[in-house]
Amino acid sequence: MSAVEARGAVEAVWRMESARIVGALARYTGDFPLAEDLAQEALAEALVSWSVNGIPAEPAGWLLTTGRRRAIDTFRRRAARDEKYALLASDLAAEEPGADTLFDPDAIDDDVLALMFISCHPVLAKESRIALTLRVAGGLGSDEIAKAFLVPVATIQARITRAKKTLAAAQVPFAVPEPPERAERLGSVLNVIYLIFTEGSFASGGAEWIRTDLAGEARRLARVLVRIAPEPEVFGLIALMELTAARFPARLDASGRPVLLEDQDRRRWDQAAIRRGRAALARAAGSGRGLGAYGLQASIAECHAVAHSVAETDWQRIVILYEALGRLAPSPVVELNRAVAVAMASGPADGLELVEAIAARGELAGSHLLPAVRGEMLTRLGRHDDARSALLQAVALCGNAAERAVLQRKADELS
Repeated sequence: MSAVEARGAVEAVWRMESARIVGALARYTGDFPLAEDLAQEALAEALVSWSVNGIPAEPAGWLLTTGRRRAIDTFRRRAARDEKYALLASDLAAEEPGADTLFDPDAIDDDVLALMFISCHPVLAKESRIALTLRVAGGLGSDEIAKAFLVPVATIQARITRAKKTLAAAQVPFAVPEPPERAERLGSVLNVIYLIFTEGSFASGGAEWIRTDLAGEARRLARVLVRIAPEPEVFGLIALMELTAARFPARLDASGRPVLLEDQDRRRWDQAAIRRGRAALARAAGSGRGLGAYGLQASIAECHAVAHSVAETDWQRIVILYEALGRLAPSPVVELNRAVAVAMASGPADGLELVEAIAARGELAGSHLLPAVRGEMLTRLGRHDDARSALLQAVALCGNAAERAVLQRKADELS
């Protein structure tokens, strides 16, 4: 196997199994920052070994085994300084063959969630805890996280580095916290799961428009989380993800090219996912506490799910829901989405006025979303030259190849 093929295999396994591997190593060692270092060392060794010996039958297990052996070596080096590590190294080395597997599915789930709760420890600033969790538990790259936060990549890398050092200094134990502490961290964990799902639903980079593996992992994590924290907002997030994922089968054509909402064959939408989403939304609404940010977004998704077409969608209700969401969780992206809803409900001129106000404040300046939306509205107003200019600006800013092709095609149609 060539070095290039080995690198591709390592990257694929790491994308799918990174959280499980780091979580298992953290549970073994009791040292979260060390666990990620060990996992990275195992990756480096795999790049060399797999190119010579081929991909092992259980690549994730191979990485975990290698990481554990590196842990033993590390503890032995520390043995003279710390008797505890020497004893732990002895225990790890003495375990029976076969213990290097990734355990049963339930244990894996506990490890991943424990990893997320650790990364979302309140000793860290909110931005740092979410960035670290996305990197370690979500397996997202620094560039993908930077796009989610709308900040430079260097800023994200600095936050992650500081977060690791802080956790190490605080000697945070590897464990799912008790219920009182769990409630304190739940909001950050939900935010991380949501951002993982968002990256899966609308990939910020690469050739794929939808990363179903990433979106599926987020849905799985939420289902596990609701068993230990059956809170309304957890149900709200599950509802949002199910109702959004229901459209996945219709979002790509037979050639794998993106299909926009107005062109989708709604008969291909996953009706089972819609039923699950609406049931979860009913659970969230039935709590009597009012819907949170995820529940409001799920309600918007439900409006799309029950409509027979774009024209028959209750856009007035969507505008109201976005207004509520903007008060509860204000952000320029929420404002932009409200502008789209206003354009659909009242006409593109009203929507464009809101978009221009966002642009005047300098918000979303580095994102392709604003010029893409602006281009759509200008097209509907018949201002084709301005629309083409906006769409080409969106093309230049878009990091996803599939979405970039859609934007370029729209610009070309206006030539």
